[in-house]
Amino acid sequence: MPGRRTPQRRTLLRALMDADGFVSAQSLHADVVRAGPAVGLSTVYRTLAALTEAGLADTVREPNGERLFRYCPSRHHQHYLLCRCCGTSSPVDAADVESWVRTVTAASGYTEVEHTVELTGICAPCGAQGRNP
Repeated sequence: MPGRRTPQRRTLLRALMDADGFVSAQSLHADVVRAGPAVGLSTVYRTLAALTEAGLADTVREPNGERLFRYCPSRHHQHYLLCRCCGTSSPVDAADVESWVRTVTAASGYTEVEHTVELTGICAPCGAQGRNP
């Protein structure tokens, strides 16, 4: 766990690990508060930011701009295809994207380049049911 190892941060990490797929900071906060421990929403945001920075959480952005988080057991950078209807996520092979980022980084002279690729669509089950976001 990056940063201070407080009981609240340990509780949040466990809740993120136990979450089913991507969750919002507010949803994670509500789950933790329902379970009992007093944790402030600002602590949730700070902890999720630290986990993301450390590579322990993946993040995607909803169409409305809200960020969603998921525990990442490996520190391997990953991209996802996210269903706009049900929120299901699937990891995707993004070797071409990573290669392009390395090429752009080398050509630009920038260092410590970070990137986010947002892929959204409608998954097969939602498409078969005719669901729309």
